[in-house]
Amino acid sequence: MSDSNTTNFTNPSTFILLGIPGLERAHVWISIPFCIMYAIAILGNITILFIVTIEPSLHGPMYYFLCMLAVSDLVLPTSILPKTLSIFWFNSGEIDFSGCLTQMYFIHCFLVIESGIFVAMAVDRYVAICHPLRHSTILRNPVVAKIGLAVVLRGGMLIMPYPFLARWRPYCRTNIIPHTHCEHMAVVKLACADTRVSSYYGLFVLFCVKGLDVFFITMSYIQILRAIFSLPTKDARLKTFGTCSSHMCAILAFYIPHLFSSLMHRFGHNVALRFHVLMANMYLLLSPMLNPIIYGARTEQIRKRLLRLFTHKGPKVFSWYFGSQSKLCAELFADMVVGPLR
Repeated sequence: MSDSNTTNFTNPSTFILLGIPGLERAHVWISIPFCIMYAIAILGNITILFIVTIEPSLHGPMYYFLCMLAVSDLVLPTSILPKTLSIFWFNSGEIDFSGCLTQMYFIHCFLVIESGIFVAMAVDRYVAICHPLRHSTILRNPVVAKIGLAVVLRGGMLIMPYPFLARWRPYCRTNIIPHTHCEHMAVVKLACADTRVSSYYGLFVLFCVKGLDVFFITMSYIQILRAIFSLPTKDARLKTFGTCSSHMCAILAFYIPHLFSSLMHRFGHNVALRFHVLMANMYLLLSPMLNPIIYGARTEQIRKRLLRLFTHKGPKVFSWYFGSQSKLCAELFADMVVGPLR
């Protein structure tokens, strides 16, 4: 690395992302599962958006929130993976200072948005199970729109201080980030000024936002479980519990790796750095990949609509396409062969 990257400077024009420290020789091999996870996430979430859009019976609060989750799951991996792959494949780790702060903002903003979406989905399940007769009157479309807007504004406003705090600090040691992307704490640790404000604010977002979200989700599901166990028959309990199981699986897949990675960044000083970086990548790729699989497999309406699309619409589309192509070829053949004989 050149001396310009380690000599004193006030504000760097660029940062250098190293990738996964200690695993540089395995970067190409690590990129393979990353690409597979990203491809599944993109294909699965686009499929969810497509199915909900074309099926009128799915135009309800639960599926509107699911579409918001799919959009978030498209943005999160896309915000990190292209740059990560350029590091793995081409050793191109240079990123503009403003671009680094923009990437930081999008990553953490959509993590907070996704957490808020899970709270909104938990509230929807609570109303649907505990107050089924009032569900359509409580969660009307304007109410759902306001909840969605509140979730987005909360994420955008709470994360806004991250890039501003990072920009105002001097970086007089190095511009080398031992990471695959501009994660908040990885950038803050490079500053040569007092970083306690950034650290404390990051903890505030972690505990007072994610912690409160987990608390509200837990309270919702306690009430939901009480309502389920009060149902008269076993079949009714199993059917009702089945409608919530997919949401519970998605919540666990999102919060457990995220909380573990965030706490390990601040308190896991004895953990190898490469493990920090791998965990940070996994929680940004794992949940977006699993969510469409979980909801597609566990949500009966989506599963049936997807099967109907392939079993009925698919053959019709293909037969129409190939039939039209055959007709066009026949007309061209007739023009070429019969035309001159006329």
